[in-house]
This record gives sequence, C-alpha cells and structure tokens, in this order.
Amino acid sequence: MKKQLPNLITALNLLCGCLAILFVISGDLVISSFLVIAGMFFDFLDGLVARLLHVESKLGIQLDSLADMVSFGVVPGMVMFQLLNKSVSPKELGTGFETNEILKSFEFGMSFMPFIGMVIILASAYRLAKFNIDIRQSENFIGLPTPANTLLIISLPLIFHYQYSPLIEHVIFNHWFLITLTIVSSFLLNAEIKLFSLKFKTWDFNSNQVRYIFLVLSLLAIIIFKFIAIPLIIVLYILVSLLMKV
Repeated sequence: MKKQLPNLITALNLLCGCLAILFVISGDLVISSFLVIAGMFFDFLDGLVARLLHVESKLGIQLDSLADMVSFGVVPGMVMFQLLNKSVSPKELGTGFETNEILKSFEFGMSFMPFIGMVIILASAYRLAKFNIDIRQSENFIGLPTPANTLLIISLPLIFHYQYSPLIEHVIFNHWFLITLTIVSSFLLNAEIKLFSLKFKTWDFNSNQVRYIFLVLSLLAIIIFKFIAIPLIIVLYILVSLLMKV
C-alpha cells in the first residue's frame, strides 16, 4: 500500500483533469479552473510523498506524465478553444460561462479560429514527451512547465468572472490577444530556456532560498491583485530564472 500511495495521489490529479474537461464542455470554465488547481495540488503532492517514502518508481513517472497530459495539456487547450469561440461570438458574452455549451458550436460553417487553441494541446504533449527523455531536466526545467502554462490560461476565465470590468472583457475576448497568447505559450513550453524548479527535495532555507522568496512574493501578489496576479507571477518566474541563469 505504501508503494501505491503516490500513484493514488497521481490518479486524483487525473480525475480532476477528467472532471475539468466535462465542465469545459458544459461551458463552466470557472469550476473547471478550480478543478485544475486541485489537480496541481495533487501533482505537487505525489512527487513529494514518493520522495519522503522513498518509493519513486518508473511506473509513477509514466502515470504522472499521462495525468499531466490530461490536466495540463488537454484542459488548457479546450479552455482556450472556449475563449476563442466566445471571442468570435460576441452575443455569447456575459459575466459568466455557465450557459454556453461548446457542443452547440459545432455547426456547419463554424469559424476555424477557436481550433487554434488546440495548438496548446499539441505543444504540451511534445513538451511532456521531451521532458521524459531529457536528462538535462533533473534539477531545473527547460521550457515552461505545463502546470505553469495551464495556470496562465485558466487565469483568464477566473479574472473575467471574479474581477470583471469592461476593459478586462475587451482584452480577454480579443481574439488577437488569445491567438498571440496561444502562440507565445506554446513556444515557451518547448523553448530552450532554463527555469528553476519549484519542487522541494529538502526544506532547509539555504538550498531553497529562491523558491521560498518566490513563493512568498507570489502569495503577496495574489493577496493584493487576486487572480490578475497569476499572469504577473508567470512572467516573474521566467524573469527570475533568466536573471539567475540556472
């Protein structure tokens, strides 16, 4: 049972991703976003538990990658599809996502634009496959991790729902902004950029100084700016990594 505990936690991540997909299809991007955040918690916890119990395994690595593909690959791509779909259907806009159904959009003559969001799924799959065989990423990351990219994408419906303003609506549902974000995020997933890992192997401050400081600054930003802080945190993460030259 001890050996299977991390795998069970990984399975919870996968379950959160599957449930998130159902809510994206039904049009509720807010609940799907919170499910993804729950999946991120389990994704962090499974590796931590495996290291603490000394039960890391090849099976766990593969299962983790498959769960990540669903929660942090398929879900953000589908969320972007929904956002782009709404951007080309202004009559659907409002202060929530609950009434729109993605299946109703599959009509003859539908704009091809929402399908651009699916590029995130392809880029995430390539990034995860590359991560599994890249020995350079044992200590740090090369390219933006899929959970970080997913946070960036799901922050948009959360910002729109909880911090609504006409300006925010104008930006988030501008299809050129969404297309640009899709292209940039897909590029960052597979870019040859070294980024520090947020996974703790020990808890001492000296070896995790940057991680602790970054997490404290991120927490303060969320308290002050709420969900708008998430894109800022992702940018800060990239900038700090570049300055550190990890």
